[in-house]
Parts: sequence; C-alpha cells; structure tokens
Amino acid sequence: MLRSLPKIDAATLIAFGCIVLLLLLGAVAKPGFLSVGYLAQQLQVASFLGTIATGEMIVILMGQIDLSIPWTIAIGGMMATGASGILGPTLGVPLAVPFGIFCGVLVGVVNGLGVAYLRAPSMIFTLGMNAVAQGLMVYHTGGFAPQDRATGLMIALASGQLIPGISNPLLVWIVLGAVTVYMLTNTRLGRQIYAIGNRERAVFLSGVDSRRVTLIAFALSGACAAAGGVLLAGWANRSYQAMGDPYLLPTIAAIVLGGTNVLGGRGTYLGTVAGVILITLLQSILSVLQPQDYFAEIGIKLPADVFRQVVFGLVIIVMMMLYGRERVVR
Repeated sequence: MLRSLPKIDAATLIAFGCIVLLLLLGAVAKPGFLSVGYLAQQLQVASFLGTIATGEMIVILMGQIDLSIPWTIAIGGMMATGASGILGPTLGVPLAVPFGIFCGVLVGVVNGLGVAYLRAPSMIFTLGMNAVAQGLMVYHTGGFAPQDRATGLMIALASGQLIPGISNPLLVWIVLGAVTVYMLTNTRLGRQIYAIGNRERAVFLSGVDSRRVTLIAFALSGACAAAGGVLLAGWANRSYQAMGDPYLLPTIAAIVLGGTNVLGGRGTYLGTVAGVILITLLQSILSVLQPQDYFAEIGIKLPADVFRQVVFGLVIIVMMMLYGRERVVR
C-alpha cells in the first residue's frame, strides 16, 4: 500500500508542498499574510475558482476539454441577474439562481451533443460555442453593460455565512466537492468517466453508451461554470460582459497542477482542491511581489494581468509536455 501511494498522490503531495512554500513566501513578503482573516478571504476567492474547476475536471478526466467556460460563466451570471426581466418579477426573483444554472446546463448539453454525437473535437467545438455564447449575450444586452442587479439570495450565497466562520461560497464548494467525490468514486457514472478517459473505444465495445456519459459530463461542466457565474454576480452585486474571461487559464492550470492528466483517465478531486488553492495563492503572491516590475527594468513590460496569463500558460504547457511524455513511455 505504501509503495502505491506515490503513484496515486505524488502530484497532490507536490501541490500541497508548493502551497506551504507560497504561504511561507507570502508571510515574508507581506505582514499579516498568514492571518486568519486574510486566509479566510483567500479561501472565499478560491471557492469561486473551485466551483468552476469542478465541472472542467470531469470533462478533462474523459480526455476532453471545455473552452466555453468564460462565456458560460457570463451566461450564468447575466441570466440570473436578468431573470426578473425574462421570467417576470414573480418568478424571476425566487428562480434567479436555478435559472442561471439551467442556462449553463443548456450550453453544456449543446457541447455534449456536438462532441459525443457529431464527433467534433471538443477543443474546436467548445471554442466555437464560447463565441456563440458571446454573440448571444452581446445581442441580449445590446452591447451595453447590463443594468440588472443581483437578488438577495445571490448576494447571500456569495457573501453571507450560513455557518459562522465559513463563507457561503466556501460552503457551496465543500458540498459540491463532496458530491463530486462520491460520484467519481462510488457510482457507475464515475467509473465510466475514468474508463472513457483511459480507453474510450474499449468502453464503447463493452456496451457502455459513452456518448451519453460524455453528454452528462459536458452538462455538468456547464452547470458548474454557470454556478460560478451566479456566485460572482452575487459577489459583485451585478453581472457584466466578459466576467468569465479571467477564469479559463487558471481553471485548467489548477486542474493540471493537481495531477489530473490532461489526456484523461487519471486525477483526484483532492488534487484539484490543492491546485485551486495553489493558483489562488500564486495570484495573491504575484499581486504582492509585482514580479513584472523586475522584467520592466530589463525592457520587458507586461501588465500584471498579462503576466499572470503568461505564468498560467507556461504551467499548462509544461504539464502537457510531462503528461504527453508519460503516455508515450506507457
């Protein structure tokens, strides 16, 4: 059992080790970095990314990818805040949260139909779907910033505390994570997701409807992305266009840093949790240290957000190279 532990949890252990190093670095760079209040704030920020990453991880476990996350997040937030105008105030206010998530599920279902039944490459189809969603939202708002505001329930979900000391977004992430862990480890659907990621043709020949499983996975990805959008809209008390753009690369980077194989078939949710916390702390450290200023001194001028995107992109490239080499060796 001890011999198999590194094979299963090595990436997760490395991610947690990096978290400890970042905490020590933050403590040196900024007084109060290890205070309970600041760490609680970081966990609340991580919960938004963790909610979004949950659905993306399920898709990646199957060897697919969902690049429609940015505007699915925007759809979830904008449809939730605009539910009163679409469904009417009587239904729109109480159904704002489920309506926003439902719209995300619809995006996921379209992605699933295209990838599973039309056999389109997930990278191309979901990227195209992201552009379609963007066009629909721009048309919906007329190209202007939405004037709708979040409902009381959305604000409470994003900033309240049902349990003292635990923010509601973190509580949502904990519940969602527990359900996901149970699904992946104790249900037939979870076993089929892992199996398809390892060898889809063998799973199909064994009698499993792999197309249905793929459809479900993309629907779950859309639901989680839209749920993240609902939380973000509640946190900001409004929705806005391109509100999901900053989350695509951090989401994928968090998942691969946690040890989920981008080629499918391997990964644990605990690793994704570690990756999400690691990415959140990395963003915080980059904001504190401002490393782009050092590059500016040698003539390389990059805005802070661009520098973060470069870092996340390099992480994904390096991990992709490692996983690709591992698959070739196997």
